Amino acid sequence: MKPFALAAALAAAIPASISATSPALAQDEMTLVLDWFVNPNHGPIIIAQERGYFADAGLAVEVIAPADASSPPKMVAAGQADVGISYQPQLHLQVAEGLPLIRVGTLIASPLNCILVLEDGPISEIADLKGAKIGYSVAGVEEALMKAVLATEDIALSDVEMINVNWSLGPSVMSGQVDAVIGAYRNFELNQMEIEGAPGKCFFVEEEGVPPYDELIYVANPETMDLDVIARFLRATEIATQYIVNHPEESWEIFKSTSTELDDELNARAWTDTLPRFALRPAAVDVTRYTEFERFLNEAGLIEGTRPVSELAIDPGTR
Repeated sequence: MKPFALAAALAAAIPASISATSPALAQDEMTLVLDWFVNPNHGPIIIAQERGYFADAGLAVEVIAPADASSPPKMVAAGQADVGISYQPQLHLQVAEGLPLIRVGTLIASPLNCILVLEDGPISEIADLKGAKIGYSVAGVEEALMKAVLATEDIALSDVEMINVNWSLGPSVMSGQVDAVIGAYRNFELNQMEIEGAPGKCFFVEEEGVPPYDELIYVANPETMDLDVIARFLRATEIATQYIVNHPEESWEIFKSTSTELDDELNARAWTDTLPRFALRPAAVDVTRYTEFERFLNEAGLIEGTRPVSELAIDPGTR
């Protein structure tokens, strides 16, 4: 959905060790495109690679960081990658547009998106947003989310001023350019603001009128995907997630060792905050969650009609 508004030094190339695999056995090759540069949201992938879980599953996984955060689903749909990391809200829109995509797994099993304000600023509750300037980065979904949140206090979207702040979410709040932003990640921007001495406060969208959804998901092309390879990939990330949950400090040491740019306070805080949000059963599909979010987008006028969950999400292990 968005690249994080972090220090430029974090946007480093993926270290060579991440794509390294054991050459001892013949392995099935698989290409995975991330949603952005490597960060704690990708913990299970990096741990699976570094601890050899992909190799144990007979996989040689090439991990690619895209130049454009919107490109992974397009690359998957075009056959340029086997699996990509995307976002549940975008999946609904893209499938409705006819893009050949389907959710095959979950990485982050809860929203990360929040409405971010200054902790000591004028916005202390949602009702205070009436007449406010609200920044955003991605048109469409974020405006629909904002509309749903405002409706809980009988505020119309026309009662606020929506301003595209590009990807400068935290800084636009800290500078006073806007009163609030939607699209900030609670595990990153919130920590970034505190580190920079301007503490923020998050209103969590799933507590303010928006149906819960999976933030980060794995998508594949249903016309060309190899379900056996994908099922083994997900099993390896499941094992990695179990390791992270059981050994959080050891996992952090492994994760940060893959690149010097990852070893800083922001990523350390984000690691801790992200850990409980990793999907413990990455292949499993929450049918109700996909049904309700499809209905939500239809009622918001962002898609026409609704599609059955089978056209949106599958568990590769059951096919």
